[in-house]
Amino acid sequence: MITPDPKADLHRYLQSARDALLWKLEGLSEYDIRRPLTPTGTNLLGLVKHAAGVELGYLGDIFGRPSGEPLPWLDEGAESNADMWATADESREFIVELYRRAWRHADATVEALALDTVGRVPWWPDGKDEVTLHHAVVRVIADTHRHAGHADIVRELLDGAVGMNKGNDAVAPGDPAWWETYRSRLEHAAREADRGA
Repeated sequence: MITPDPKADLHRYLQSARDALLWKLEGLSEYDIRRPLTPTGTNLLGLVKHAAGVELGYLGDIFGRPSGEPLPWLDEGAESNADMWATADESREFIVELYRRAWRHADATVEALALDTVGRVPWWPDGKDEVTLHHAVVRVIADTHRHAGHADIVRELLDGAVGMNKGNDAVAPGDPAWWETYRSRLEHAAREADRGA
């Protein structure tokens, strides 16, 4: 008989998203991990920086467990969106290690507290600012997986690399010619649908 372990289940899904997000940085230059590849500036290292702040906030601060990590990009009066990109003097190593410290701090919070522990989210509206640890962990899992998906697309735009994680690309098998044919079929179907609309 399998014994349910909700904290272990939550941790497994959170860690898989964390690992995927960091894996997307591997093998790329400093320029490529920082390049804004969408009109809103989405970039790989910025996604990691943002995810670190999310974990420290939702799985630390709101439960009275501040990490002590200085995050000036989140301070009142900081430049808008400053958590979504890394300055030239914020190295890859600095951001990645900050994220790993955020993991350890978040994991310690989850280990120390019951899932029904209530925290207060100061950036949410008064009267709607309470949340359980369980809800906060699910929220962070959803956010991290969302950004891992962004990272997957950004990485594919950079060098064609795809995949859910190291050793599991989670895409249909096919060589470059197969993918070009597939993409052409999708383009044709889209044009046909547009003409028929």
